[in-house]
Amino acid sequence: MKQQNRAIQLMISAIFCFSIMDVAVKALAPSVGVLPALWARYAGQMLLVLVLVLPRLKQVVRTRYPRLQLLRSILLMSATAFFFTGLSFIPLTDAAALMSTNPVLITLGAAIFLGEPLGLRRVAGIAVALVGAMIVMRPGSDVFNLSALLPLAAAACYSGYALLTRRVGADEDVWTSLFYTGLVGTVLLSLAVPFQWQSPDMAGFALMIVIALAGTIGQLALIRAFSQGEAAMLAPYSYSGLAFAAFWGFVFFAEIPDFWTVFGSCVIAGAGLYVWHRETYKKAKTLSGD
Repeated sequence: MKQQNRAIQLMISAIFCFSIMDVAVKALAPSVGVLPALWARYAGQMLLVLVLVLPRLKQVVRTRYPRLQLLRSILLMSATAFFFTGLSFIPLTDAAALMSTNPVLITLGAAIFLGEPLGLRRVAGIAVALVGAMIVMRPGSDVFNLSALLPLAAAACYSGYALLTRRVGADEDVWTSLFYTGLVGTVLLSLAVPFQWQSPDMAGFALMIVIALAGTIGQLALIRAFSQGEAAMLAPYSYSGLAFAAFWGFVFFAEIPDFWTVFGSCVIAGAGLYVWHRETYKKAKTLSGD
């Protein structure tokens, strides 16, 4: 139980760190743009990872799946880029709610690409989550903004990244995967950022440091959480991000989510928790031999 509780605390800590990173990005992007914020996220991660793995760097850089590592790294960078861009246009709570569709998209992708079973109940959960996303976006209404599609694109890219991570995970050191996501993002963004670089003021530099630290610490906490607890047990706690987003949005940006945003968020979280319940229930039955 102590190990489980520690894993849960690490999971919530990771989501908390990611929420801090999102706040910093939303505050920084209007003054310097999204690309420098993205660069700070990946360059900071790369620097910290290099420091931590330097004694065994030769071992960490070895990979059995160089192409898959490249693809998953590009997908994660794309997910981050879409989400950061979305944050600069729509409320924090709306972006977090739409991004929270990724667990059910992963379930759908696992059925399509990995051959995992997709029963009627899982299909229903996926459909309900997408309905929740439509409630948050409200296409056709006066409040609909095309920028709301960006967090959905981020969720789709992140789902692809998660599926590839699942594919290589059994054969790769987690530090190898973390190294390549940082390396690819840093190299590609370092090539692009000079063309859109806007020198930040002192407050901007501070926000870039927060982005780098919060993103990297969150990633490390997430790795530690999954090393000490099962993914199925930890999955529901990812929805704590919705509460964090609502709180930070109110405190820092005076954003008050309306009824439909709250309702749609609850629908998305409920569908995700239902899919999680079906997966854990089926796994428990399989292990018990029923």
